[in-house]
Amino acid sequence: MREREDEWTGLMRSAISGDDAAYHRLLKAITPVLRAAARRGLARAGQPVDQSEDIVQDILLAVHLKRQTWDTSAAFAPWLFAIARNKLIDALRRRGKRIFVNIDDFAETLPGETPEPTALPSEVSAQLQALPARQREVLQSIAVESASIKDTAAKFSMTEGAVRVALHRGLASLTAKLRDQ
Repeated sequence: MREREDEWTGLMRSAISGDDAAYHRLLKAITPVLRAAARRGLARAGQPVDQSEDIVQDILLAVHLKRQTWDTSAAFAPWLFAIARNKLIDALRRRGKRIFVNIDDFAETLPGETPEPTALPSEVSAQLQALPARQREVLQSIAVESASIKDTAAKFSMTEGAVRVALHRGLASLTAKLRDQ
């Protein structure tokens, strides 16, 4: 393993110095390792391994485009595997969690009854008035007027963080009060 990494490091140093043959040998040497790593990563994530070649190509392209960023005094393998890990993660994110369910399995299922509201609007309004003024204003702005946190912060001369805190505290307080009734 160590010999292989030393060989890759030497080949990459030569490639950066302009040796095209060394670059070709390096790419040929790392491709099977990257292919196996991509397959393992996809399998570990519970995904089919059929996209491993696309991931390998993404890794090789990134290595080619970013090769000048590699520190020639450092080992090549950690740099390569960091790129490989990131490209695998990118591919898994693009792919997303896909679960296919046959809709015919649910054809006989009837929709459930719609739940009754737990609190009447008048109760919510009364409890809203019982909140501290700043929390009430923030809740009114965001929940009722559909303003963004940024707009609410500007409106009340607050930081966005303070708006988030007031919103969270107001919602928690309102929820607790309505739950007690």
